[in-house]
Amino acid sequence: MSDVEIISATSCPFAQRTRMVLIEKNIDHSLSEIDLEDKPGWFWEISPYGKVPVIRHNDTTFYESAVINEYLEEAFPEHNLMPKTPEERAQARVWIDFANVRFVPHIYKVLLAQDAEGQALHERKIYEALEVMEFEGLRKLSDGPFWLGADISLVDLTFFPHLERFVALEHYRGIKIPKDYSRLHAWLDHMKQRPSVLQTTRDDEGYIKSWYKYASNSSTGTTARDMRES
Repeated sequence: MSDVEIISATSCPFAQRTRMVLIEKNIDHSLSEIDLEDKPGWFWEISPYGKVPVIRHNDTTFYESAVINEYLEEAFPEHNLMPKTPEERAQARVWIDFANVRFVPHIYKVLLAQDAEGQALHERKIYEALEVMEFEGLRKLSDGPFWLGADISLVDLTFFPHLERFVALEHYRGIKIPKDYSRLHAWLDHMKQRPSVLQTTRDDEGYIKSWYKYASNSSTGTTARDMRES
C-alpha cells in the first residue's frame, strides 16, 4: 500500500495540479475523493482551510497545492519538475506566483461578479495576464513545447488546470484565449496529450456544470468565500 495519499475533489483545479504532479513524478499514491459541498467532519481536522488538495505522507499532512507540489519535488527527487540551477528555479517560482496571484484569482472573481462593472474589471485583468503569458512567458522563455523548454515543470502544471477550464469562462462570460496567441494554444494542445492530463481531465460539460455555482455567485465553498472577501 502506498504511503502517499491525496485527498482531492474531481472539480477542483488546485487538486488537479497535485494529482498531475504525482503522475508526472510516477509517485505511487492512493486517491480519496470528497464532496466539496458536503465535506466530512474528519476532513476539517486535516485541512483547516477546508480546501483540497491535502497530502498525507507517512505521518505528516500538508495542504495548499503550491506547498504540496514543492514538497513532492523535494521528497521524491526522481523525475525532476523544477530546473537545476537556483536562477532557473527562481524564474520558475516567479511564474508560479504570477499564476497564483495575477491570473487565477481573476478567473474566480469574473465568475462571481454579477454586475457589469465588476465583470469588465476582472475580464480586463484576465486578458492582461494572458498577454503577459503569451509574449513575456512562452514566446521569450523557450522554444517549447513546455513553459521552460523541452521538459515539463511545475510551471506547466500550475497554469494548466485553470486554462483548461476556459470553456466555462467562455460559456458564462464570453472570455476565451485570443486566436492569435499561438504559443498558448500550441502549449495547451501539447499538454492535453500528457498522461497526467488524460487521467485527471473532465469533458467540457463537466467543467461548465462544476462552475455554475461560481457563475451564479451561489457557491458556499471556501475558495468562493475567500475570493469574495479579497
